[in-house]
Amino acid sequence: MNLVIRSFQPVDQPKVKELILNGLVDHWKILDPTKNRDLDNIQDSYRTATFLVAQEDDCIIGCGALVPRSPEKAEIVRMSVDSGKRRQGVGSVILEHLIYEARQKGIKTIILETTETWEEVIAFYLRNGFHITHYQGGDVYFSLDL
Repeated sequence: MNLVIRSFQPVDQPKVKELILNGLVDHWKILDPTKNRDLDNIQDSYRTATFLVAQEDDCIIGCGALVPRSPEKAEIVRMSVDSGKRRQGVGSVILEHLIYEARQKGIKTIILETTETWEEVIAFYLRNGFHITHYQGGDVYFSLDL
């Protein structure tokens, strides 16, 4: 695998949006058109974030963002890997880069949330050192102390 992790560029907009929405459809089987408006303009929506893409050859196969929530806390959002590339370590590499970026920025705690029924995603974050802080409204919340 010739994997490159790099910063999101405006030219990535259509491919990254498609990647994330396809991942949501894979899980939910439907897509609510009233949600995910942040993906209409990723550069603007995530201007204060570190938004990374994973590229193999000329194809974007994954992404993830680290959004500052306070001077010492950031949230990981929009982690997604192409369905044909899952379970090959792409998500772990993206996550490692996001954690590295957090440390470089002086972040002490990374948080994130996912749906309580998304068992493979929950297992992924637990394998990567996150711990569950609580459950609320059908979601599970995680934290990682750096």
